[in-house]
Amino acid sequence: MPLTDKNLLSINSLSIEQIELILDTAESFKEVSSREIKKVPTLRGKTIINLFYEPSTRTRTSFEIAAKRMSADAINISVATSSTVKGETVKDTARNLEAMKPDCLVVRHASAGIPEMLAKYVNCAVINAGDGAHEHPTQALLDIMTVKEKLGKIDGLKVVIIGDIAHSRVARSNIIGFSKLGASVVVTGPETLMPKGIEELGCTVAPDTAAAIKGADVIMMLRIQLERQGGSLLPTLREYATRWGLDTDKLLNAQKEVIILHPGPINRGVEISSEVADGRYSLILEQVTNGLAIRMALFYLLLGGTREQSD
Repeated sequence: MPLTDKNLLSINSLSIEQIELILDTAESFKEVSSREIKKVPTLRGKTIINLFYEPSTRTRTSFEIAAKRMSADAINISVATSSTVKGETVKDTARNLEAMKPDCLVVRHASAGIPEMLAKYVNCAVINAGDGAHEHPTQALLDIMTVKEKLGKIDGLKVVIIGDIAHSRVARSNIIGFSKLGASVVVTGPETLMPKGIEELGCTVAPDTAAAIKGADVIMMLRIQLERQGGSLLPTLREYATRWGLDTDKLLNAQKEVIILHPGPINRGVEISSEVADGRYSLILEQVTNGLAIRMALFYLLLGGTREQSD
């Protein structure tokens, strides 16, 4: 089943068949990054604009490299150097950029719904690179790819997400994505960081870390997003690390070959210890590698690349 929409705004909008298509396509493009010359002419002549209103290292760089490895022209725009500082609205910025006839607009914004809103005003493809605490679809896709590569399946797995659930777009997209593919998703974290009704997305809430981790196949740790918290929702970071941080002792309750994920950036010693982040169960760097392949696949599927040009 092809991607019928020219945009990728939400993991929720994708069917199981479409998710599998993206994963299979990403797997075929992953090999490009291991070549001596890391480039294919698949999207030669296409223009991709990365419009980021929030700081980003992994996501923005990944989208940029993905575009360049497919021979597209990549333009990066950050809010600090855009006309936003002069009072221009997001809508006007997008419409002015669209007047230059780009083929794709990759958008990250602190407010939920901005990519979806912009998609109504531009003719080019729009990819949601993270909107507020709403969704981060490409992160969910790369996480699913990483787990499936390692364990060979998603259906039947127990996936645990720990931390600042309330402010995490990554948590929401992963709950939806993993649940859609048949995994059992469990979330846990401080009560002040657990949104009411989160179960409606397809997960269950565990009372504490020990209960959540028991029998887990996959554990995803989340960063505490202090920049999104209006007030102090935690006593101290030390207390958070003691109760909710992941260390080697807590891992004893998980499956023997558990997978550890983290969307980054990592706060070592807070949500995850260095021993776990750098340990044998960690696939954090594999997530970054797969993120590049996922974004290459999406550019290919959304912008009309041809398989012949990819070989």
